[in-house]
Amino acid sequence: MAAAGAGAGAGGRAGQLKSSGLRPGWTTGACATAATKAAYTALLTGEFPDPVVITLPKGQQPAFALAAEELTSAAGPATAEELTAEGPADAGGSAAAAGRPATAMAGVVKDAGDDPDVTHGALIRSTVRSGEPGTGVVFRAGPGVGTVTKAGLPLPVGEPAINPVPRQMIRDAVAEVAAAHGGSGDVVVEISVDHGEEIARSTWNPRLGILGGLSILGTTGVVVPYSCSAWIDSIRRGVDVARAAGRTHVAGCTGSTSEKVAVAEHGLPEDALLDMGDFAGAVLKYLKRHPVPRLTIAGGFAKLSKLAAGHLDLHSARSQVDKGYLAELARRGGADEALAGAVAGANTALEAVQLCRAAGVPLGDLVAEAARATALGVLLGSPVAVDVICIDRAGTVVGRAEPLGP
Repeated sequence: MAAAGAGAGAGGRAGQLKSSGLRPGWTTGACATAATKAAYTALLTGEFPDPVVITLPKGQQPAFALAAEELTSAAGPATAEELTAEGPADAGGSAAAAGRPATAMAGVVKDAGDDPDVTHGALIRSTVRSGEPGTGVVFRAGPGVGTVTKAGLPLPVGEPAINPVPRQMIRDAVAEVAAAHGGSGDVVVEISVDHGEEIARSTWNPRLGILGGLSILGTTGVVVPYSCSAWIDSIRRGVDVARAAGRTHVAGCTGSTSEKVAVAEHGLPEDALLDMGDFAGAVLKYLKRHPVPRLTIAGGFAKLSKLAAGHLDLHSARSQVDKGYLAELARRGGADEALAGAVAGANTALEAVQLCRAAGVPLGDLVAEAARATALGVLLGSPVAVDVICIDRAGTVVGRAEPLGP
């Protein structure tokens, strides 16, 4: 085991990515943040930083080249001579002449690395203008960015489909620019994606009630590439590293948020963390042959509901949330027919678990228990105890199943 572990590298998410040989990319949220930072800087100073550097949630500081830029006043785009004559912006954030409202637009082309992402190569734009005093950052959906029209998503109905973490990244970038250049930080930020409405037809957005375009997504700012064969191999190397280090407890996590929860719950070191992603089967099958005494499976409720239903590949292209199955689990947990019907007709799995929690029905625990049963079925005969943690998008635990033993 020592030789295998040494060859695999440091372990954890970073070790898996390195061993996979795949190039990471940037999320739509990171690109929107970079475009916003460049646009707001230009609004305050009259000049676009290029490249523009942003800080991601885990501290990385990538640089993004600008693919589009424009500074516009009420009379039209400002010329270089006008910008020189006007000088620096006022404290309210206008780079145009006094009394003339201005907007600044910057665009960044998304690079998804080696991930087969439908948004790879898309031009993501941010148009920034001064907002009313005291309003902070107000988000708007421009062309190609969707609007939420159904409940069950992490944003209220009517809001632009710019998810919570990208919103916070953009707010942080605006605050940084305001502090550096004397701005108020009160801005309206409109995010748009060229051809976004067309691209969105290849996603689940229309079915989820996100209409008019794409969602601006990401929890780390980094796109981890998922070539099936390469990533499954990296999972195996991750297990090898953990075993070589003498770890007796590993966690297979569907993403960075569930990884944080697993660390908080169990205090696991980095080399005990497996970036499982959608490949639950790969983790379970390799651990059956190369056991570690305990496995925690941590992930979003929707993905783990698919594992509960017997799916080992959790990717949306290869398995779907079965809300009829969730309704049946809810009945087992005491739901009446009205609640079971509401679960079956829910817009998302998140809405289903929220309905059940409000009614005191432990759907989250039932899904966790069923996911544990699926995992133990794959591990049959191998000395691996399994526990399961289901979370919502905010990282709140909504269901759990403790180990039963191998």
